[in-house]
Amino acid sequence: MSTARTSYNNLPVPTNGQRIEFRDGQYVIPDRPIIPFVEGDGTGRDIWKASRRVFDAAVEKAYGGKRAVAWYEVFAGEKAFAMFKEWMPQDTVEAIKEFRVAIKGPLTTPIGGGIRSLNVTFRQVLDLYACVRPVRYYPGVPSPVKNPERMNIVIFRENTEDVYSGIEWREGTPEAKKVIEFLTKEMGKKIRPDSGIGIKPISRTGSQRLVRRAIRYALDHGLQRVALVHKGNIMKFTEGAFRDWGYELAKAEFRSQIVTERESWILDNKDKNPNLTIEQNAAMVEPGLEHAAEAFRQEIYAEVKEALDSIYATHGKGQWKKKVLVNDRIADSIFQQVVTRADEYQVLATPNLNGDYLSDACAAQVGGLGMAPGANIGDEYALFEATHGTAPKYADKDVINPSSVMLSGVMMFQHMGWKEAATIIEDAIARTIQQKKVTYDLERLMQGATKLKTSEYATCIIENMQPVPVPA
Repeated sequence: MSTARTSYNNLPVPTNGQRIEFRDGQYVIPDRPIIPFVEGDGTGRDIWKASRRVFDAAVEKAYGGKRAVAWYEVFAGEKAFAMFKEWMPQDTVEAIKEFRVAIKGPLTTPIGGGIRSLNVTFRQVLDLYACVRPVRYYPGVPSPVKNPERMNIVIFRENTEDVYSGIEWREGTPEAKKVIEFLTKEMGKKIRPDSGIGIKPISRTGSQRLVRRAIRYALDHGLQRVALVHKGNIMKFTEGAFRDWGYELAKAEFRSQIVTERESWILDNKDKNPNLTIEQNAAMVEPGLEHAAEAFRQEIYAEVKEALDSIYATHGKGQWKKKVLVNDRIADSIFQQVVTRADEYQVLATPNLNGDYLSDACAAQVGGLGMAPGANIGDEYALFEATHGTAPKYADKDVINPSSVMLSGVMMFQHMGWKEAATIIEDAIARTIQQKKVTYDLERLMQGATKLKTSEYATCIIENMQPVPVPA
């Protein structure tokens, strides 16, 4: 295999590596893949240096020199601006497209003005539509909740739409005035003239490809529950549509492998009482149905009949209990439930804004963003990243917890099929934490802990690495 270009950003491509290819919908991973990395701003320098040592040590431990990563630095953020007077050079984007899998540290994002979020830009220009955030507890990590071990959830957040799409105009600008005038005169909506305006696009395409990936993940990992999280009770034509499109996709593409929550009620009712009429079953599914309008009653009767006619043969008599359960939850409700009953949820699929909030809220229960990895995945490209900010006041002080980038590397190796390297890193991090050898953010909350520098923490993780069997 050979690369199409010999350099990006005036830096030569490693000659001792090969590019990852994409054939027939699958990655083809060489033994020495070229993987671009963005060091990151602020504390990124410290945490990347520590993480890279851990990655290389794990690959060596797993494969004994038969595999290795050819790291290739590309630039975005402050370092890119200092070198090229651009926050995100086009060469950086082209390099990630060429080599397909990349990893990055945190990047500067201004509030209220200046440059647009570089994280959002990466996701949109590479069409990395799924932000995947696994949230799990590592024993020994301090937590504000009584049973953090109940948290083991993977969040699939739509990455390219919603209010994060960047379609907005500042108050008082000609563009904002034009939109307000149109909505007022043509659509009959009342908007204060001194308003800033933002648009919330949510599409069938964007929603369904996210839900597809979430359900496939559940099936591939032996998980039983996928919840669609939305605020469709208020935003019916955006988030409500996300819910409806999600169910539509689940039934159309995974019919033999899934059951919706309402279908499970209908089937269970029938299993328990085979002589139940459609009307009786409907009344059990929808309490108070006898007081509803006739049109609504007929709608529920039709729903029950459709479920029994279409899937009772394949899902009835308890067979539905072996399927992936697809349900939905209102966003404000799920924020309570991930605290009070986190173990009832395994995979969450959600639009962009709610997914951002929910990911960080869940991470707070298991050690905070310093322990929270993230992946941005599309159909052909994947970018793994720290989920926290740049913390510039701690830059170059060798104190920040690098676990977010390290665990993002775990996700990257899993994505590449290098599961042995991923397991070695994750297990070594867990052992190090159980030994109470941690960075300051965890040490201040752990009785009897030893406070380590970023570099010392990486060294301890490497010392705790143990080999795992590699399939022949």
